[in-house]
Amino acid sequence: MLETPTQNAVKAPQSPLERQFINSYLKSKGYTRQDLLTLPIEQARTLMTEACTYASLKLAEVEARSQFCRKIHFDEAK
Repeated sequence: MLETPTQNAVKAPQSPLERQFINSYLKSKGYTRQDLLTLPIEQARTLMTEACTYASLKLAEVEARSQFCRKIHFDEAK
């Protein structure tokens, strides 16, 4: 059975944190990942694109904060 792009998009996130950010975004829009399977493909694709963009930005924020904290602690150790 061939998977639709929506099904592939739902399975794509690799990290648990990324999945959590995606789930959080979808919840803020009133959807779950399961709901995407029942939506028209274009609507589901748009929602997943937005959710993945949100997750990517949040992951970048987490990484930036982590680097900032490392820098602060490294500078204090000198």
